[in-house]
Amino acid sequence: MSQRSRLLTLHPQDNVAIALDDLSAGQTDGTAGPALLQPVKQGHKVAVAAIAAGQNVLRYGQIIGQATADIAVGEHVHVQNLGMGEHSRDYAYASEAATLDAVPDTRTFEGYHRADGRVGTRNYLGILTSVNCSGSVAKFIAEAAEKSGLLDAYPNIDGIVPITHGTGCGMSGENEGYDTLFRTLSGYAQHPNFGGILLIGLGCEVMQVSALVGGRPIRADGALRYMTIQHEGGTRKTIEKGLAELHGIADLANKATRKPAPVSELMVGMQCGGSDGYSGITANPALGVASDLLVRHGGTTILSETSEIYGAEHLLTRRAVSVEVGEKLIDRVRWWEDYTARNLGEMDNNPSPGNKRGGLTTILEKSLGAVAKSGSAPLTDVYLFGEKIEKKGFVFMDSPGFDPCSVTGQIASGANLIVFTTGRGSVSGYMPTPCIKIATNSEMYRRMKDDMDVNCGDIISEGVSLKDKGRDIFEMFIRIASGEQTKSEELGFGGVEFVPWQIGAVM
Repeated sequence: MSQRSRLLTLHPQDNVAIALDDLSAGQTDGTAGPALLQPVKQGHKVAVAAIAAGQNVLRYGQIIGQATADIAVGEHVHVQNLGMGEHSRDYAYASEAATLDAVPDTRTFEGYHRADGRVGTRNYLGILTSVNCSGSVAKFIAEAAEKSGLLDAYPNIDGIVPITHGTGCGMSGENEGYDTLFRTLSGYAQHPNFGGILLIGLGCEVMQVSALVGGRPIRADGALRYMTIQHEGGTRKTIEKGLAELHGIADLANKATRKPAPVSELMVGMQCGGSDGYSGITANPALGVASDLLVRHGGTTILSETSEIYGAEHLLTRRAVSVEVGEKLIDRVRWWEDYTARNLGEMDNNPSPGNKRGGLTTILEKSLGAVAKSGSAPLTDVYLFGEKIEKKGFVFMDSPGFDPCSVTGQIASGANLIVFTTGRGSVSGYMPTPCIKIATNSEMYRRMKDDMDVNCGDIISEGVSLKDKGRDIFEMFIRIASGEQTKSEELGFGGVEFVPWQIGAVM
C-alpha cells in the first residue's frame, strides 16, 4: 500500500478493497485503482472487479457472502448488494497446527501468588451473590464498608467488588442453565484476582449456597465466608455480620503483596465489540501478534464468542492440535445452530447496526476479522462457558457474542487480563479483571481517548507494522498485570458488567 493509496486490497484473490478514508464519487485510490461510482465511507468495501449476481464476494481471500445483484467495478459493496448465500467449510481438522517456537521464559510481571498456584493481577475482596434476591444486600455491605473506611487499614487490597446478577432462582436445578451458572459462580469464587470472597444468598433459592460450598474446597487459602439473609435474620443483621466477616477476610487478603511471576501465568481473554471495517485489518491482527507472543512465552489466550466465529470456524479447526479438539469446536457450533433455531433466531443475525455503519456486512465477514485476534498458534483445547481452563496456549471458550456475558465466562474460566478491541467505541470494565481497550481507527481513538488504552489506527495512518504494534500490546499486558491501571479502571467501570449466561426457561 503506497502512501497515496485510498483503497486497501487484503489478498490477491479479493474482488473488493477497503476504503481508508471517506471517499467521494469519482475519486480513485490515487494509483491505478477504479473510480468510485458513489460515495464510500471509511472502512467500507469497493468492488475492484465486476461481480455477477450470485458470485462469491471475497475479502481476506475468503468468502464473505454472495452478490445479490450485479456489482460494477468501483461500486460500493454492502447490504444493498451483498448477502449471506449458501456456504460450506472444509474443516481439515488439525491439518495446519504448526507449533510456535518457544521463547525462554525470562519475562516476569508483578503479581499476587495464590495458594492454589495461580497468580492474580489484582487483589480485590469480592461479595458474591448466589441469587438476584441477595444482590441489594451485597451492595449495602459494600457501601457500608466504604463509609466505615474498612479498607483504610488494608493497603494491599484494591477494593471491594459486589458481584450481583439477575438469576439464581426461577430456574431448573438440574439442567444446562443451572450447570452453567454453577460454573460461573464457582469460577469467580476461586478467581486469583480476588484475595477473599464473601458469598451471600437469600436462603430459599434454586442456586443454594450450600451447593456452591458443600463437600469441596473452594479456596485453598481459606479466604471465603458465606451466609444467607434468612438465616441471619434479615437485612440489617446480614449487613452487620457481613462487615464483621469482611474484616476477617481482609486480614488474610492484605497479607498478599506483588512478587515476580513468569508471564506464563498470564491468561488473557480476547474480545471484540463495536467492530468496524478496520477491526480485521488493524487491532485484531495486532492482538493476534500479541497472542502469539504470550503463547510463545508459555502463557494462555482465550478466544470466545462462538456466534461471532461462525463462518470462520474452519480456520480454527485446521489449527487444532488434534481431530478431537477440532470436533469439540464444531460440536459447539452445531449446538449454537440448534440453540438459535429453537429460539426462533438465526446464526447470521449479526452484524449489528453499528457494525454495519462501520462497514461490516455479513457474519462471515465479521467472523473472519474476529478470528484474527487468535494469531497463528495451534488451538490446544475447547472449553464450555466458565469451565476452568487448565491447558496453556491458545484455547477457545464457548460463549455468546454479547460482550459482557462473554467476558464473564472468560473471567470465570480464569482470565486475569481482558483485551477488548473496538472500532465504534466501547465503554465497560470487568472487575476483578482489568480490561485493556484497543481502538481500530485513529478517528475514534481521538474522539474517545479517555476510554481507549491503545490506538491501532496508526497501522494505516502512519504505517506502523503489525509486528511492532503487537509487541506494544504484549508489553502493555505486562505493565497492566503488574498494577498499572487501564482507562476503564481509572473511570471506575466494573459494577454492572457481571452477566452470567442464562440458558433455559425462566420459571
